[in-house]
Amino acid sequence: MWRLAAVLGVMVCLAAAQASGSWRVTKDSWSAEDEAGFSRFVAAIGASNCSSAQSCLRDPANPYRATDKRFVDIDADCAKWPYLLRGYYAWKNGLPFSYVDWVSGRGGDLRHSKQSNRPAGRRALIDRGAGIDGPGALRLLLDEVTSASYRTDAGQKAGPLADFYSPAIAPGSIRPGTVIYDINGHVGIVYRVEADGRIHYMDAHPDFTISRSVYGAQFGKSPLRLGGGLKNWRPQRLKGAHADGEGHLIGGRIEPVGNDKIADYSLVQYAGTEGGDESNARFVYNGEEMGFYAYVRTAVSGGKMNYNPLFELKSAMRTLCNDLKDRAQYVDLAISQKLDRRPHPETLPDNIYGTDDGEWELYATSSRDARLKAGFAQVYRDMAAMIDMWVTRDPKLVYDGLDLRADLQKTYAAESAACTITYLNSAKRPVAMRFDDMTRRLFALSFDPFHCIELRWGASGEERAGCPDGTYKRRWYEAERRLRNQPDRTYDIFMGFDLDRLNRAVKGSGIDDPPPVDVKALIDAMPPQVPLEPMKPVGR
Repeated sequence: MWRLAAVLGVMVCLAAAQASGSWRVTKDSWSAEDEAGFSRFVAAIGASNCSSAQSCLRDPANPYRATDKRFVDIDADCAKWPYLLRGYYAWKNGLPFSYVDWVSGRGGDLRHSKQSNRPAGRRALIDRGAGIDGPGALRLLLDEVTSASYRTDAGQKAGPLADFYSPAIAPGSIRPGTVIYDINGHVGIVYRVEADGRIHYMDAHPDFTISRSVYGAQFGKSPLRLGGGLKNWRPQRLKGAHADGEGHLIGGRIEPVGNDKIADYSLVQYAGTEGGDESNARFVYNGEEMGFYAYVRTAVSGGKMNYNPLFELKSAMRTLCNDLKDRAQYVDLAISQKLDRRPHPETLPDNIYGTDDGEWELYATSSRDARLKAGFAQVYRDMAAMIDMWVTRDPKLVYDGLDLRADLQKTYAAESAACTITYLNSAKRPVAMRFDDMTRRLFALSFDPFHCIELRWGASGEERAGCPDGTYKRRWYEAERRLRNQPDRTYDIFMGFDLDRLNRAVKGSGIDDPPPVDVKALIDAMPPQVPLEPMKPVGR
């Protein structure tokens, strides 16, 4: 386990200077043990199930919590959360730290632009003799970093360097502390990597809550120029400093290490394993070609991954259930703020997935719902692939039962029953939904915060009857159907649609048919295995 008592015991032995809030730099670089310590720190925070930056820093999983005399009330969204953890650990361990404090791009919203951003400035935290104000430095850090800080060309060699590099997809390279950047504007940080290559991450949200999930297609595959995907922290070195006789390093400058000097730097996640270009990237492991996400999991496990369909189904359903419960908090928040009782605006925001409109950004679930749909669609594809492996008797499929179809049906039924979400309808009566119910209504869930609670949960028939929304709002719900069908987020398309344009299905207003997500129907329709070939008699 990461949270070993001996390890944490060592970590709490801090200097009095750290306890006072002063950041004294005592090392000129992060050693392998420092990086391992950071991984243990992130893993412990992730395993704690804390639910906000404040609660995480106060949790017993944080061995430095007793030293935070002036640093207890702090909030972080998805982009700031990894930086907070990295900077906080550096502070508490006397490590050098610098970061890109602003980026430039080619117009538009730098968080979602079509082109990459260029690091245009770097803030180095240098001890000038009296120590660095740790709390003040981290608060300034959180003011200056955004998701635009991650949107940089992974192959960049010249000019100011980004805070991250693209790592090899290999055991040890992907570890607790690795960052995952979704170019659609979301960031997570890895806190656990299982032996079978399953990557667990935690992420923060605009309301500053922290959730946990499993890496997959919900992050989307990124082009090289936008730098999405798995990212490790770039090494940096303090140079030109002098020791003050008390173990502190004074002055100097911090230099990031270039890609060509990083042992596990690799662009495989963008270009593939076969040396092609991005447009036709292929991913092959031990001679077998596979999809990108299957490759990541296989490569991270060192090729030790086998597929146990019952375990895979159970794990996937639990992950999706957690995401659904996470969504419920946002829906409840919008209802508590009574947005559903306000008149519907005459147009949608210019982009429903990324907007400066405070109310829409805080209370709509358009981006969250799209990620959820992408996750459901990926589970469907994964299960279809495993069923095909079973049919063709692929040796990588691990199953020692007698009836896979029946066992999958039992597993699905048990997990569906265990995943229940209950909402209070407009009449304040509880409505319970199981996982299977939510699968069937997935593309009916309204992302629009101005809709009643029944529409937010995709109700139909008698369940919808109590929705107080009038004709105008219901017209909006029907007009947004094609947007609900779309699991892909398109940040570069104007979406300030009115009802007329939505009803005319103009460009960017969604798709006619959603992808398949009904895993239960897939299992119920499983074909039989191919028969074994009869053994040939052995000739003389």
